[in-house]
Amino acid sequence: MDYKLFFFLIVLIKFLLVSSSVNAYNLPPNRPVSPDTICKFTPYPSSCKSLLPNKTANIYDSARFSVLKSLSQTFLFQSLLSKFLRLRAALPKTTVAALQDCQFLAGLNVDYLSSSFGTMNATSGALPTWKAEDVQTLLSAILTNQQTCYDGLQSASSSWIVKKGLFVPLTNDTKLFSVSLALFTKGWVPKKELATRAQSQRRVLLQTGDDQSKVVVRETVTVSQDGSGNFTTINDAVEAAPNNTAASDGYFVIYVKAGVYEEYVSIVKKKKYLMMIGDGINQTVITGNRSVVDGWTTFKSATFGENQNFHLKILEILLISFR
Repeated sequence: MDYKLFFFLIVLIKFLLVSSSVNAYNLPPNRPVSPDTICKFTPYPSSCKSLLPNKTANIYDSARFSVLKSLSQTFLFQSLLSKFLRLRAALPKTTVAALQDCQFLAGLNVDYLSSSFGTMNATSGALPTWKAEDVQTLLSAILTNQQTCYDGLQSASSSWIVKKGLFVPLTNDTKLFSVSLALFTKGWVPKKELATRAQSQRRVLLQTGDDQSKVVVRETVTVSQDGSGNFTTINDAVEAAPNNTAASDGYFVIYVKAGVYEEYVSIVKKKKYLMMIGDGINQTVITGNRSVVDGWTTFKSATFGENQNFHLKILEILLISFR
């Protein structure tokens, strides 16, 4: 098995196993406990214990500390990437492109962590369900960004000195981000029932029986290749979405009718709170033919173009196939 895939699977499996095994252990999030106890809720207990101060704290405070530490480490990783990019004249073009992708992704991680910490630090206790889920989405996206950076450096056949200098901090930071996600999830994300559909103008699209967990829709547009919708391409629909919206404004929903859409969807940073819904797996298909073999980096060959890795606050994609 390829090492990068093996590494990613290990991270994912460990996180899922820990999450499922500790849910039965009902620890009130505001109860001060030792790092040994808190770290049992994470996929990397030893890394967690070396991270947290050696004193009792509740899960809220420990999660805040971990996210703030994650932000600090991301700044350091950005500096390390800049150091290697200053040597670009001596590096292969594919390596430089992969480093630039990693730098872009690290910048997204800074945004996500800053936003997450701001939300967490604004309250001394529980968050509304929708806010907790937003933060969980951002912290999860950071792990995706880390893996994308790793894959890109591997695929670019990066020089030994670049791999040696970046893979260790990438691995260590990924463990730290996994700890942050686990602590936040344990402290802030409530168990909930499966989402159900509802309708109305500026309607609730997803609802879980809890008013705080409603997802509000501000506008819905339709993409159809036959011209029967508002747009014929997905990129045009994305371009029509408002810029820099807040969660309270609601989602901009793009309904993509059945068909094969041969385009690379690029979602710039200012497009936030989008939801994309298709007619079903293998019914609505977004496809492209870029590949690493043709000189594209792993990041830029993805169907969701240059900005595919959730660098908007929330991107929900339902019932759509990607090829």
